[in-house]
Amino acid sequence: MRRDARQDQGDAVLGAVAYFHMGDRDSVERVVDGLTRLGIRHLRTAVSWADWERDGGPQWFGWVIPRLLEQFDVLPCVLYTPPEKGLMPKTSSPPKDPEDYGRFVDLLLTEYPGAFSHVELWNEPNNYIEWDWTVDPEWNIFARMIASASERAHSHGVKTVLGGMSPFDPNWLNLMYQRGAMHHMDVIGVHGFPGTWEAVWEGWSSHIARVREVADANGHSPELWITECGFSTWNHDEYRMLLELVDAAAAPADRVYWYSAEDLNPVYETLDGFHADERAYHFGLFRIDGSPKLPARVWAEGGFDDVRAFAHIAGSDRPDGPATLVTGGAGFVGTNLIDRLCSEGTPVVVLDNLSRPGVERNLRWLKEKHGDLVFAEIGDIRDRFAIRRALSSCDRVFHLAAQVAVTTSLLDPQTDLGVNLQGTVNLLEEMRRLPSPPPLLFTSTNKVYGALEDLALTERHLRYEPVDPDIASRGISESRPLAFASPYGCSKGAADQYVLDYGHSFGLETIVFRMSCVYGPHQFGTEDQGWVAHFMIQALDDSVITIYGNGKQVRDVLHVDDLVDAMTVAIADPAAYGKAFNIGGGPENAVSLLEVLDAIEEVDGRRPEVSFSDWRRADQPYYVSDTSAFGDAFGWKPRVGVEEGLASLYRWLRENAAASLPQR
Repeated sequence: MRRDARQDQGDAVLGAVAYFHMGDRDSVERVVDGLTRLGIRHLRTAVSWADWERDGGPQWFGWVIPRLLEQFDVLPCVLYTPPEKGLMPKTSSPPKDPEDYGRFVDLLLTEYPGAFSHVELWNEPNNYIEWDWTVDPEWNIFARMIASASERAHSHGVKTVLGGMSPFDPNWLNLMYQRGAMHHMDVIGVHGFPGTWEAVWEGWSSHIARVREVADANGHSPELWITECGFSTWNHDEYRMLLELVDAAAAPADRVYWYSAEDLNPVYETLDGFHADERAYHFGLFRIDGSPKLPARVWAEGGFDDVRAFAHIAGSDRPDGPATLVTGGAGFVGTNLIDRLCSEGTPVVVLDNLSRPGVERNLRWLKEKHGDLVFAEIGDIRDRFAIRRALSSCDRVFHLAAQVAVTTSLLDPQTDLGVNLQGTVNLLEEMRRLPSPPPLLFTSTNKVYGALEDLALTERHLRYEPVDPDIASRGISESRPLAFASPYGCSKGAADQYVLDYGHSFGLETIVFRMSCVYGPHQFGTEDQGWVAHFMIQALDDSVITIYGNGKQVRDVLHVDDLVDAMTVAIADPAAYGKAFNIGGGPENAVSLLEVLDAIEEVDGRRPEVSFSDWRRADQPYYVSDTSAFGDAFGWKPRVGVEEGLASLYRWLRENAAASLPQR
């Protein structure tokens, strides 16, 4: 376990906020697991007075509070009036009897003696949605309620935190002093959401200094905590979240709670209303499936010092003169392409939102190796203004940004559509507005040909083979009719056609590569994409490889060095513009999944453990690229054979993933 996440600047203890819905134990376990991996030991969570008095409320809190106390120093934020006890029948109402709130705080602290060092009294009490001040316009009820509760808390030896102001209001805080609410208050909480909800933001130092000024004027020296601060990634900007996290952690506060641990589940309604403000659903360091966003990935891998260092990844000056733009440039293919270009002295602009696990390592490696030749424009392909910034002064474009997995497209077709199709059209439109648009190479996929269900095959011992001798000797050519299957096939296929049509309709110089299975260094493959590297990673990790189908599926694998050769040749030759080419290893580099397992056994010395499952939708039993159209036109052919390429990938993975692999 790491020590508490304590920051150098401001020396604030850094914690997190997590609110839980009654009965949602899965969310609790995900949050506990995620925050533990980050080394976070301080958790602020809501204890709803209204929920406590619902059927099953005491039982729920009787489970969740002890569970959280096992892992965290818990700050309970006690809030929400039971509607039947309010002056109005809603949770934001002042209670009919202000002493009832204090009695509940007393009950909580009696139920869990010695469990809490602090208790927070209400949340955002100057926010109408959280506390209906129209029923208490002079704040007399609130002040009486808080004063009573804080006195009761002190009788238990528990310090008190004034619910964080949102927005900060010095007049309201001064009124709390005048109303006598602050006599037993040990901490003043403040909130802030720069970049999301703050219309005017002067920085944390200014924000907190104004709180301190009011406290000083009233002869009070409480600790100042940021009890909520965060940034919504609703617009897919995880890097901005990282920047705001680093900035908040450096604030001159005694403690900082980041909001929030996990995104809000979209099935739940916020106090504003059901999806009334989409930003409210995307504040988590983790998504609702537990997968980490960029700040959490960097944090978990290298600690918070690494998060601070990563905040400067996009800080270099943009290259002087023409540069090459690579969208999705921090991915596997983009990293290898950029490494080649920069090694030749070409400056590159990388447009990537860094949302895929592992790509942050690739970008860091590129920056460390090539320095200011690599300019990082951290942004999303769905953001036209990010594209516009990235395109400036670029003389060629490699468009690699994509959602890359069929399985993911089946789970979330809308995101797949937005990234692959709308993102591509965004790029084309931004190029079209330029006086001299640069040439564009788009990486499409063999999935545009569908499942190839009409392809007659013979089943051999280890592989399928085409009955047609011409296809067996040459592969699938560009004359094959397009037949989109799966949302991924549809989005990439439609983008493929848009790229070609913008060449025909608007005169853009565009090229499409319909690629087969590419592999090589910097590929951290998963079960859903990059299967060659995934098989090797699973073998190195002594994990079971799941094969969907019988393993006799055949693909022509292409080493990434050969792909980069083809890409740089094509974009430099106007003869390629306006055309689509099938690019893969060809028949001489065609292997089945079972044959790749044999190759892994050869280099690793052991046979990987394998399990079999049902075929996956839209899977092609056989796909091998006929690359003759491109090869004949440009003198290109793959140079890296299967045996050599797989052995080199194994060595690279063994060296670069060594820290996470078992010792043998």
